[in-house]
Amino acid sequence: MGFSAFLGNERIVAALRGALRSGRVPHALLFTGSRGVGKFTLARMFAQAVNCERMTDDFCGECATCQRISLLADPQKLIEQGLVERGESADAATVERVPLILQSHPDVWALLPDPVRLKSPVARPMLRIGQLRAVQRAAYFQPMGRRRLFILDGAETMRWDVANVFLKILEEPPGSATLILTAPSPYALLPTIVSRCLQFHFAPLPQAAVEKILKEKTARKATDVKLAAQLAEGSPGLAIEMDVTAAAESRKNALRILERAARGQGFAQLFADTAALAKDRESSFEDQIGVFYGLLTDLLELTSKIKEPVLRNANLAKELESLGKVVDSAWVLRAIAGFDELYAGARRNLNRQLGLDALAASLAQAPSGAAERRF
Repeated sequence: MGFSAFLGNERIVAALRGALRSGRVPHALLFTGSRGVGKFTLARMFAQAVNCERMTDDFCGECATCQRISLLADPQKLIEQGLVERGESADAATVERVPLILQSHPDVWALLPDPVRLKSPVARPMLRIGQLRAVQRAAYFQPMGRRRLFILDGAETMRWDVANVFLKILEEPPGSATLILTAPSPYALLPTIVSRCLQFHFAPLPQAAVEKILKEKTARKATDVKLAAQLAEGSPGLAIEMDVTAAAESRKNALRILERAARGQGFAQLFADTAALAKDRESSFEDQIGVFYGLLTDLLELTSKIKEPVLRNANLAKELESLGKVVDSAWVLRAIAGFDELYAGARRNLNRQLGLDALAASLAQAPSGAAERRF
């Protein structure tokens, strides 16, 4: 037990252990990287190591403190418990007055985006001002153990006006507390927040490592293990929870939208496909856009004439190669820029349907230098 159980990103683990040994624990850390790559897990492990009763630069996993903090390893149960205690029909005022805080040990808090309700959660859970004000008050309390630690998972879901409340804590950091923020990218947060945090970016794990984890923790057959590891793009957590069939189908649907847009054909069906995507509530809009980013990354490699491209969507290699003959790198870069704007617009409650339709229509224009290959 201990940090040795964490797979991948060894340099980050070594840096955190070095901070523990020196006794110079930063007041604010920012963990960035794709969903499921282990950011929350390592934050929870660091919380155990900071307060372990037996060790100074690692954690035993056996003392009472380690065991209590380890309950955060399955946050979903704690979220469901908190929502039940608050009440299924909680109004907006109650949501802020009774913030969702996961606490299995007095010195360790975990804040996750609040889904508001258990039976009918909101489409886009977010960290709310009530949660941040609770941290603002509690951060200056003296710890019962060695140090107080607050994990803010999904920090990118904070509205920027709300994030200013959190900024006050970073401007006058408490000496006996550490705040760990997790987000997919530092660019999803206010620059003033990012500048006050020690940053660590979590790289994706090799496919072989993800396959090994899946074999150990799931009972999937070999073909599903390989496909899940491919589609998860280096995120073992995402691979474990993935519905492989649904994930493969979503990529096929996204590729079909790109194909129709690139060829400028079948607009009725194209807009029907974008409408179905916009209405899908099984996955977040941000995750859906992430699927397009993965496909466009593959297309960029193919259109750039890389000798041995490593495709993220190897199961769609033939379809991607076919589309790569229709478009060029300029078209792909234009598509990526369009999805960047769409992603930013989603944070401002942009109409998904209209945004997707407008982007698809703009991409239907003949790609520069590739128009003659379309016919």
